[in-house]
Amino acid sequence: MRVAFLFSTAVACLAAIGGYSVGSSQAVQLQDGTVYFVQPPSLEGAETTYNDIYVWGATYYFTINLPENAGEPLQRVTINQHEGVDRIHYELKDTSATERGGSNKKHKLALKDVTNDRKTRTISLTFDPPVPPGRTIKIALKPEQNPTVPGVYLFGVTAFPPGEKSHGQFLGYGRLQFYSLHD
Repeated sequence: MRVAFLFSTAVACLAAIGGYSVGSSQAVQLQDGTVYFVQPPSLEGAETTYNDIYVWGATYYFTINLPENAGEPLQRVTINQHEGVDRIHYELKDTSATERGGSNKKHKLALKDVTNDRKTRTISLTFDPPVPPGRTIKIALKPEQNPTVPGVYLFGVTAFPPGEKSHGQFLGYGRLQFYSLHD
């Protein structure tokens, strides 16, 4: 949490010299218009329904917690395949996101846009409307099939608040491990 401490210290210094403004939602906005989370979301984990190689029909889940004191809603999430031998391809139309509510009830969140940049191995999801602070969401990605090469696959997850100039907060890596049945 050293990064969070350093970020908080930087925000406090900017406040002292008038380098940012605080709106009614306590969001951090620099003079150049860049919007930051006050308290960034956290990646709670990643999991898959099947971790065997070559499997069809798996779903990859990424759970993100947006704290009450985030200061901004969550507008967009990117998930980047950072490590892993195979390039994983997705069925974008089957991408979904749900929110865990009271009594563990789930409801589906509306996605305005889901895109895939194959060159950078990055999936981008835009929520419409943005997800308010104090929520836990689970993103479901459907690969065309699991990798054909076993091993660890790392997915970098980044969250963005709304705004034309929003600062993406890297949340960490979701780790999925795929195995060969013959190992």
